[in-house]
Amino acid sequence: MAKAAKTAIKTKDQKAAAEAKNWSKVIKAVRSPKTGAYTFKEAIVHKDKVKDYLAQK
Repeated sequence: MAKAAKTAIKTKDQKAAAEAKNWSKVIKAVRSPKTGAYTFKEAIVHKDKVKDYLAQK
């Protein structure tokens, strides 16, 4: 039964699945000015704007 459900999900909404491939999860290390420790910021960004996101402060 699980295989049928997986197949149904794949074939049901192929357009949404194709659109989802255009997005990426970006993890950016940001240094704290107070302590000097690194924190991480995560964002879901369109693949064309990844460099812009990483370039901003």
